[in-house]
Amino acid sequence: MSNILALLDILVGSVTEANWQSLVIESESPVLVEFWAPWCGPCRMIHPIVDQLAKEYTGKLKCYKVNTDESPETATRYGIRSIPTVMIFKNGEKKDTIIGAVPKSTLTTSIEKLL
Repeated sequence: MSNILALLDILVGSVTEANWQSLVIESESPVLVEFWAPWCGPCRMIHPIVDQLAKEYTGKLKCYKVNTDESPETATRYGIRSIPTVMIFKNGEKKDTIIGAVPKSTLTTSIEKLL
């Protein structure tokens, strides 16, 4: 089981203010970013969905998580007022924002529009 969790950590990396530019803005692939915090209950509900999407879209979409407590400047820059918030970026531009613990189908629909 720990091997599976380790693999998911590789598929869904953490983004910080230090690596935001290189991992998200300069990415050649579309990027899904989940803004979350450890104390957020709904965030725990969406984590497994983001993990599944990272696995299903390997090679087509990069998935990252941003801890808003650790990267408040990034959260503020993108107007994060509620978590979980998922944003999808393409060519360095924010293309879609999904707020709240939504079903996987909602995220899949947004992703498919950009691929």
